[in-house]
Amino acid sequence: MIRLLFAVTISVGISLFGTRYLIRWLTSRKIGQPIREDGPGGHITKAGTPTMGGIAVVLGGTIAYVISDLYNGIYTRSGLLVMAAILGASIVGFLDDWLKVSNERNLGLKKGTKVIGLLFVAFGFSIAMVTSTNVHTEVSFTRWDSLSIDLGPVGWVFWAVFVILAMSNAVNLTDGLDGLAAGSSTLCFSALTVISFWAFRHPEIYDLDHALDLAVVAVSMLGACIGFLWWNAAPAKIFMGDTGSLAIGTALACLALATNTHLLLPIIGGIFVLETLSVIIQVLGFRLMNRKRIFRMAPFHHHFELLGWPETTVIVRFWIIGGFFVAIALGLFYADFVEVSDLRGVALP
Repeated sequence: MIRLLFAVTISVGISLFGTRYLIRWLTSRKIGQPIREDGPGGHITKAGTPTMGGIAVVLGGTIAYVISDLYNGIYTRSGLLVMAAILGASIVGFLDDWLKVSNERNLGLKKGTKVIGLLFVAFGFSIAMVTSTNVHTEVSFTRWDSLSIDLGPVGWVFWAVFVILAMSNAVNLTDGLDGLAAGSSTLCFSALTVISFWAFRHPEIYDLDHALDLAVVAVSMLGACIGFLWWNAAPAKIFMGDTGSLAIGTALACLALATNTHLLLPIIGGIFVLETLSVIIQVLGFRLMNRKRIFRMAPFHHHFELLGWPETTVIVRFWIIGGFFVAIALGLFYADFVEVSDLRGVALP
């Protein structure tokens, strides 16, 4: 518990003050976010707002993890691999952001190039997990043996790559309003911190050797998002950019894979899933229904803006929905624990 408190304190501090410094540095060099011309009209005023704030999030999370792990020194391969994947995804996002600000257009890396970069990160993480850790290769819900569907090492690698690509892009799509992605991610990392620490306290059920270290990773990213949200809350003084959104999405996916909660992740990150579904529905409707738009704009947080909702109203209501999803996920996780404890004769805490 001390390591968790240590990690979250460090990450909040580094992200909070690091973001402030980053805002000044980016502003002095006039490095700002270009705004898409076909977006909501109210967003035009945001043009030029400093971007790439995800640098502070990733550095805050990484430094907090490294420093806190010096306490009793329990670095694990799983924790290090998750952090490496986060850094890798942030580099892909940084290259995308840098091209946007350099070209002064809302066009960064080509879609194919970005996908290749994320595939490299995802396959690297997945292969390393199955070859250098004791990760279970079953498709799992709340624990490794919850479904008893073993994919084998090769199948698990491809499944993990899909989860990472899906979640990183889901967070990226959600990052369109001030503080929406950062606030929602804070809730998700909170859930994964609880899940990881709970697994650490009950190894006889979860068989997760590196659970405490994974909890440190989760709480480090949690603190980093909180520190960044101080400056990213509406009206935002800085945007996280793809540097942050791809890193956060990758972090959520890798933590779920490492903690054997693959199928619980879509519930934990339910708000990100809804945002992604709105884009899929919009595209299918446009292509299959004679170019008919289901939403006024997708992702559908823009739909509610165009209906007349103030931006802050959309953000707070989406946070509330995200909170409900997290509560449901934690409820399912604990309900499964109670059931398994009864079956195996494990004493409840």
